[in-house]
Order: sequence, then structure tokens, then C-alpha cells
Amino acid sequence: MAKKSSIEKNNRRKRMADQYAKKRAELKATALNESLSLEERFAARIKLAKLPRNSAPSRVRNRCEISGRPRGYYRKLKMSRIAMRDYGAAGAIPGLVKSSW
Repeated sequence: MAKKSSIEKNNRRKRMADQYAKKRAELKATALNESLSLEERFAARIKLAKLPRNSAPSRVRNRCEISGRPRGYYRKLKMSRIAMRDYGAAGAIPGLVKSSW
């Protein structure tokens, strides 16, 4: 089980990324628009840089929804390899068959 502070910090980053997504997209579009003047594009880059760091979607870490584990994450199931193995052995994941030899 991951530390509760790590899980909460990641949840805070998710909320911030959702909150600033629209503003961030507008500023990026402005900064990449070739038809605008160089000064306007540069001003958009400055505004983008002044946004909170944790509002960037790349700072959000994929974590297991059951244990909070950050590594060995399966996107399709939204859980770590360890949680997937436990749930699969218990028969809680449809279509997953535990292999043994």
C-alpha cells in the first residue's frame, strides 16, 4: 500500500490538470499559431509558464486504484500487476485465467 500522502498528492494533481486544461489548451494554441505576431506568441508562452506546475497533465502519475502502487500499472484494468494477480486468482476479473505449470 502506497503512502496516503502520495496518493492524495496525485489526486490533487489530477484535479488541477482538469481545472486548468481549457486555459492551458488555449494558451498552447495561441503560442503555436504562426499567423500571430512573435510578441503575442511569446506572451502566451510566458502565461503558460506562469501556470502552476502541477496543472500539467504530464505530472499526473498512473496509480493502482486498489493499492495506490505507481509501478507495474495496467491501463486497461487501472490496477497494478500485484492487485491484478490477487483479483484474478479470486476470479474477480472476467476472462482472466491464472496460468500454472
